[in-house]
Amino acid sequence: MTTRHTVAILGPGGTGGLLAALLSRSGHRVICLAREATADTLRGTGIQVRSGQFGEFTAPVEADTELREPVDACLIAVKHTALDAALTRVPPAALGDALVVPLLNGVEHPAALRARYGRDRVAPAVIRVESTRLAPGVIEHGSPFTEMDLTGDPVPRTRLEDLAAVLSGAGVTTRVLGDETAALWAKMAFLAPFALLTTRYGLPLGEARTRHREELESLVAETAAVSRACGAPADPAQALSRYDAFPPSAKSSMQRDAEAGRPLELDAIGGALLRAADRHGVPVPVTARLVGELRAAGH
Repeated sequence: MTTRHTVAILGPGGTGGLLAALLSRSGHRVICLAREATADTLRGTGIQVRSGQFGEFTAPVEADTELREPVDACLIAVKHTALDAALTRVPPAALGDALVVPLLNGVEHPAALRARYGRDRVAPAVIRVESTRLAPGVIEHGSPFTEMDLTGDPVPRTRLEDLAAVLSGAGVTTRVLGDETAALWAKMAFLAPFALLTTRYGLPLGEARTRHREELESLVAETAAVSRACGAPADPAQALSRYDAFPPSAKSSMQRDAEAGRPLELDAIGGALLRAADRHGVPVPVTARLVGELRAAGH
């Protein structure tokens, strides 16, 4: 094993809980940061994981409502809608020299986190996994993969590679990418059309990509144009082929949130896309209409 690290997990839900359990199982010290009731449960029972990839296991973790000591890394695994409130659990003075690793949708959060924690300490990441919290400390991992892209232009490369080795050793296939903008926009360019279309029409991807094909193609083209204007490569044809390859029953996380009556990450995804388009003078009429219709619906 690599050197034993101490890792804080802000938001031990579906994704954060899985990462916490995997890191603990591989010998690292894990501190989960959550509400009092959740922290009490995790301290008592640890985190139980049910996974086709990793099997069934229970991993012990520490838990608290606030970070009170320096750590090597702090993974931020809350939804964007809960970010501001959650960050009160991670006072900048308590972090020491930790890397702050947000696993958030959107492209605007790194700047806000750098203003709070320091420019060379924030290492944005993109994670590909399907994992659900069934109850506090109970995680069901459904995807046959758990992959992460770790980036951060101002962060020393050796620090990124060290953390990538820790995560890979725990079972999370982790790459270090050299272009932060490209990494974040690669996810945004795929996520935004998927989330906006499925949520606006309340349809799984199979029906949405068939019944609203013209809108999907327009969304993909608009998002790719904004991505390129921001300095990131984009391939609309490849994006469409990825949507077509997805299972027809697939739903976006935004759509699932809408169905459950939870707050939507509409501003972090659709709003951020519109703001970037406005800054660069890129017309995005279909995106603007869908975002406007979702907002008018109370989202």
